Amino acid sequence: MNDNVYVGNAGVDAPLDRGWLLGHFKEGGDPRHSDAVEIKWGVHPRGDERAQWVRGEERTALLVLISGRFRVELPGRSVLLSEQGDYVVWGKGVDHSWVAEEESVVLTVRWPSVPGYAVPRSPAEETATTSG
Repeated sequence: MNDNVYVGNAGVDAPLDRGWLLGHFKEGGDPRHSDAVEIKWGVHPRGDERAQWVRGEERTALLVLISGRFRVELPGRSVLLSEQGDYVVWGKGVDHSWVAEEESVVLTVRWPSVPGYAVPRSPAEETATTSG
């Protein structure tokens, strides 16, 4: 058996770490640990939105729409992803936020993987995390 292999399901694994499947936040020794890149499987109910804008961005990001209708807000620009496969890329220094206009699934890839951008958990998330 090779301990450097992980097989999973994004729908099952994503809720365990706020959607993130790979990045610096996974424990060392886990094949999903990476300082180079982060990958998120985001499942968002209609009306879900980022609690606050990301400011002072130090990463580059790619967000791909798998299903639904998802809007990414950028300074002076709003990008609507409405067709499967629509995507947007933004680079270092570009602040952003988002909202799910319909129930949506998006795949996000960011690089490099650096700490400091997580929005504090809401009381509902804390309860869900500790009770199940």
